[in-house]
Amino acid sequence: MLRVLAVDDEAPALEELLYLLRSDPRVRSAEGATGATEALRLIGAALEAGEDGERGVDVVFLDIHMAGLTGLDIARLLAGFARPPLIVFVTAHEGFAVQAFDLKAVDYVLKPVRGERLAEAVRRVAELVGDRAATVQEPDQIPVELGGVTRFLPIDDIVYAEAQGDYARLHTARGSHLVRIPLSTLEERWRSRGFVRIHRSHLVALDRIDELRLDAGSMSVRVGDAELPVSRRHARTVRDRLLRRTSR
Repeated sequence: MLRVLAVDDEAPALEELLYLLRSDPRVRSAEGATGATEALRLIGAALEAGEDGERGVDVVFLDIHMAGLTGLDIARLLAGFARPPLIVFVTAHEGFAVQAFDLKAVDYVLKPVRGERLAEAVRRVAELVGDRAATVQEPDQIPVELGGVTRFLPIDDIVYAEAQGDYARLHTARGSHLVRIPLSTLEERWRSRGFVRIHRSHLVALDRIDELRLDAGSMSVRVGDAELPVSRRHARTVRDRLLRRTSR
């Protein structure tokens, strides 16, 4: 089932597109945005809320001519994501097809949108999303440097990761290792492995949390010998996921 975002700065066109998308049985959810700022905010929020390896948005249906950033501009921004959503352009203009497919768009649907044509675009997206899910597997180890030697650290040994600029320090029960990978990238890669973001500086293996502490309105968790703060932004997600873990 697909998670869809439709972007169009004309309200009637957006409402019609959302109606057609929500009528398709392959679409799990469809949200709308009227421009680049709202679209990027919704995609970011969906990624933040995603759990168990799920990508927050599978596909974005983009108009091209919009006030401010165009659909092509938005597609270029999304291409910079670690795991970008698929793109389908929905436009009244035929002249941008070459640019659209240069940006690896899945399809190019002309307005006025016909239900059967949109259904074909959804079918193409569903096939690609299914192929990704079947073929993309995160390695069980991560390479780290130790005394000039590259070793392969099992991800299951990592208790938590700590942001250090563009690097991340990986903490295990026996020590720590610095890798040149941003914490945000590790968060997306390891979500399916049960890692949860608790703070802008920390990503923790949920099963390694020994205690959840509340003190004067602030929250923290204990993982081994370390006590780590939980930011207000992440507190609800951490608490809910810990409750789900204990109720299994």
